[in-house]
Formats: sequence, structure tokens, C-alpha cells
Amino acid sequence: MDRVTSMRVFVRAASAGSLSAAARHLGMSPAMATKHVNALEARLGVKLFHRTTRQLSLTEAGSNYLEACQRILPEIDEAEAAATSQRIKATGLLRMNVPLSFGTRFIAPLIPEFSHRHPEVKIELGLSDAQLDLIAGSWDLAIRIGRLADSPLQTRQLGNSCMLVCAAPAYLDRRGVPRTVGELAQHNCLSYTLSAMQDSKQWAFGTQGELRVPINGDLLANNGDALLAAAVAGQGIIYQPHFIVGEALARGELVALELDKPVIELGGIHVLYPPDRRPPAKVRVMIDYLAEVFARTPP
Repeated sequence: MDRVTSMRVFVRAASAGSLSAAARHLGMSPAMATKHVNALEARLGVKLFHRTTRQLSLTEAGSNYLEACQRILPEIDEAEAAATSQRIKATGLLRMNVPLSFGTRFIAPLIPEFSHRHPEVKIELGLSDAQLDLIAGSWDLAIRIGRLADSPLQTRQLGNSCMLVCAAPAYLDRRGVPRTVGELAQHNCLSYTLSAMQDSKQWAFGTQGELRVPINGDLLANNGDALLAAAVAGQGIIYQPHFIVGEALARGELVALELDKPVIELGGIHVLYPPDRRPPAKVRVMIDYLAEVFARTPP
């Protein structure tokens, strides 16, 4: 028998002086109410009621147990109400794990409007390019860019992002413009260390990354903005997502190179959250907000 329900039956029976009255109030049969009280007495190893055919009265153990139940049950009700309210109303701390450059450019500027809409939600924004474990780190949601590995996490795609090979005009004037992926080996290629598609010795091309092209370079970094700054300064060629290089391209600080092989398909921009059939309202409203904004203004 459910212990909390049994406690509720016991308290109601003690108040009404009748198991039948307790059963009517709780919407169960008198036989079921009797089973709940019997289960409590069996678990506790004491009699809670003196019972006759016409009267129900508390034993000394029953009086003591009643005091404890009257203290405990309201606390359980309060805890359940608080948990339920978080599923219905957006409130509490929302912990988001987001890639550093993407989060700085596209997520942080959205927080003020979200906070205006949902003032009872407090945001903790974790900015990191490392692929942290959501559940182990107690994150409510995360944004991941690229192809997702199989996992039990729930996902929703927010948009797409393409890859570009770029360099500053000054670098291209000095070193020449590569026209084929094979010519990259004669250039200074600056690589992102947290990507499976590029390292210090090769970059992946072809939509599925099936072509591995040898490269050389004098800078490796675990952050796209560091590589962007070096490329804008004329140090070398970078192979980065549009959301990293887009503004620099628009300003003319970088030029996108057209090579003889297609760039790899990066994959989507996804929001991930723990496998909960009914995620808290704070998670739902943030996901809906991000989807709304990115549908209107793609990153």
C-alpha cells in the first residue's frame, strides 16, 4: 500500500471517527480504507485504533502517530505543490551549457528579453566548447552544433550553420589564393582542436567529411574566436562555421575561398535536454523562445 495515502486515510479516520467517513472523503471504498489502516499497523507493529462496530478511537501509539502525520503531510503537500508549479509556471534556476563563441554572440544577447518575459526564471549560462555531460553536470539544457552522437537526451533543432574556408585579404595578397584543397598544404592553416574534422595535420572536405586533406599551420586553438582574431590579423587560413566568421566577412576583414571540393556539412544547431516526458516549464519556455528567435533571425 502507498504509505502516504495510508497516512491520509489514518488522519481522516481519526478526525471523522470513522473509516467509512474517511473512505467517502478520499473517494475509496470502506474496504480499501480498512486495508490502508491495517497496512500501517502491520508496518509499525502497533495498533493505532481501538475499533468496535460502532466506535473508532485512537490508542496511545495512534495519538502520537497522528501528531507526526499532521506535521509531515502538509510538508509533503507543500513539496508536491512546489514541484507541480515548476512544471506549470516558469520559475527557478535554469542552467544552460552553450559553446563559448556561439553563446557570446547569439545566446547572451537574448537573455534580457527572455528575463523580461519570464522574470521568475534565473539564468546560469555556462560558456564552454567542451562537450560536457548534461546529466552529470546537472545542466537543464545545452546547445550543441554539428552532428549529434546517439544519446538518451531529447533534442530540438533550432537552425543550421555552414562551414567556410576564409582568410584575410592581406594574407591572400601575400601568399596567394588557393584554388584547390590540395594547395592548402602550401598555406598556413589555423586549426580548431576540439573538432573531429580538423587537426594539426589534416582537414576534412566533402559533405560527409570523406576527403582528408593534408595541411600545415603554426596555430592550434580550442576556441573559434581565437582563430578568427588570428585570421583577421593575416596569420593564416581558417575553416570555421558561418556564425564565427559571418560578421568579419560582412566587414570585408575576411574573404571566403572557393575551392574545388565542397566543405563538410556541419549539421544543425540543436538544443538538448534530459529525457523527461514533462520537462519543467522553465526548460520548455526557453526552448520555445530560442526556436522563435532563430526562426525569425537565423544565426
